Amino acid sequence: MSKLLKMMAIATTLLVASLHAESQTPKTLKASISLKIDRPGGANGASVAWHPVQKKYYAAQAGNETFPMEVFDEKGKMLSDDKLETMFDVRGFWYNPNTKTLQANGYDNNGWAEYKLNGKGIPTAVTKMDKEAGKPDAQSVGIYDPKNNVVYYLDFNSSSLERHVMKDGVSDTSIALHLGAKSKDEIKDPIPDDIKGNYNENAIIYTGIAKSEIGVLNFNDKQIELYNIGTGLRTQILKLPSDAPVQASLNFSYSNGTYWLYDKTERIWHGYK
Repeated sequence: MSKLLKMMAIATTLLVASLHAESQTPKTLKASISLKIDRPGGANGASVAWHPVQKKYYAAQAGNETFPMEVFDEKGKMLSDDKLETMFDVRGFWYNPNTKTLQANGYDNNGWAEYKLNGKGIPTAVTKMDKEAGKPDAQSVGIYDPKNNVVYYLDFNSSSLERHVMKDGVSDTSIALHLGAKSKDEIKDPIPDDIKGNYNENAIIYTGIAKSEIGVLNFNDKQIELYNIGTGLRTQILKLPSDAPVQASLNFSYSNGTYWLYDKTERIWHGYK
């Protein structure tokens, strides 16, 4: 190998190492928006969905089809009245650009559902989707990947992602998620309970960010960790403010480039960027 080629190879190696190190340097998120749930009903926040055509946020409470759903503009101003309900026991909630509709997955074996909106973008009805949409746990929060048209769930017991194809809802594969590991030599199989116990057990997020597609909430260290869906390894750490509300279950979401955490006491979704 010529001297020039050797120098180029060394430079490439250093660049790759630098990029990897940079991706693992924690970034601190800041509060950017809040969505107040102004009515009683439901102790837990399910998810926050963003409709890019309507330019509206939709926040659903988990636990019952009669619990509140609130609609907000892009600055957090409430647009819905005090009678709007979820009409479906929501867990995961997302906008599907392939169908141009708001969709959700429900509690336990309730499957998936799709919302109908009126001319003002307010949900008026919900229709159950005819899919065989099982999931690893009754409380599992589904996250939608529009590029591959699939829904992912966290299987907390096996520390893996369960992938369901949107066409029929059936699970077609399982993807290992190496919680806490940023490199192959840090992988622990199985993941010890003292590590796994730091993470929200059923709510995950899909960011669409290349090589940082999946996000999990480490409530013990007050940080959101992003993982490469291809390798299952951690690629980025997002530190949360000290007063950010974090929970071991549910109450964690992502939409419109914003990371959402639900304050169960104040009944507010806080958005961070």
